[in-house]
Amino acid sequence: MPKISVIIPVYNTEKYLEKCLDSIINQTYQDFEIVIINDGSIDNSQNIIEKYLDKYQNKIKCINKENGGLSSARNYGIEIARGDYIIFVDSDDYIKKDLFEQLLPYIQKDIDLVKYKLIKVSEEYKELERVDGPSFDEVTGEEGFNKLVFNDVLLEPACLYLYKRDIFIKNNLRFLENTYHEDFGLVPIILLYTNSIVSINFYGYYYLQANNSITRNEDYTKTIKRANDLLIHYDNMKKAIENLNIKQKTKENMYLYYTNAIFDNLKKLQKKEKKKYVQQIHKRKLLNNIKIINLKRLIKRMILYIYLKIENL
Repeated sequence: MPKISVIIPVYNTEKYLEKCLDSIINQTYQDFEIVIINDGSIDNSQNIIEKYLDKYQNKIKCINKENGGLSSARNYGIEIARGDYIIFVDSDDYIKKDLFEQLLPYIQKDIDLVKYKLIKVSEEYKELERVDGPSFDEVTGEEGFNKLVFNDVLLEPACLYLYKRDIFIKNNLRFLENTYHEDFGLVPIILLYTNSIVSINFYGYYYLQANNSITRNEDYTKTIKRANDLLIHYDNMKKAIENLNIKQKTKENMYLYYTNAIFDNLKKLQKKEKKKYVQQIHKRKLLNNIKIINLKRLIKRMILYIYLKIENL
């Protein structure tokens, strides 16, 4: 049984796939398997995958399925992975050659979750930005969430964690399919289900900042869906943490984290959709999630209140 299962959803990424696979195959720590989920690609991706299957047949397995989206592919990978731990790598990204070696001490300590850091790169693989965030030694998942929630701009990307697979299996945690922001909808919740988490100061993941980024070129229909999906994730989050034995302060931080994202997306909507969206915000009483515990929160709540009044919403 491999120690780590690397789950790679693939959809029409022939341009980047070899770079991704090479970065994993050439890891300095080799006790892993690669689980490729070809999510209905119609380009040359499958031919590239078959080339690697021929060469590394004991290391790689590939499942071909109809296109169902990123969440569907990841969930499929979770089910068939055999490793004690899981890592998600998007097929247009790649990882540092000693990432697994850096994670090994925490695997040996049986840590549930390990967070590492990200470097943004261009399509020419030139470094654009190192995204910083807090680092800390072992704490509970709840403590880790509270450390990250207001100090880490990249709390939710699924690709920035090593997960014990049992967290998904025993708690029936999966990415919500047919939605955008699927990482945002699940990863913060996963933190609260873990007994232990470590955040390390290691830049192990290279995120490709593509020129044709989906968020820059999507049509307005997708913008509307993205906003509405945030509301779905908020509702699911409330249900998911309802019976967890966590502090009230942690619940408030979780509500605020999701609320902030919802309000940020409000400004992307046009007048008609914005009015409908605000109705949903009022229905959920989201302004009440911004507790006035300091001057910063007071100012934020006042700004949102004034904005809604000015927009006549």
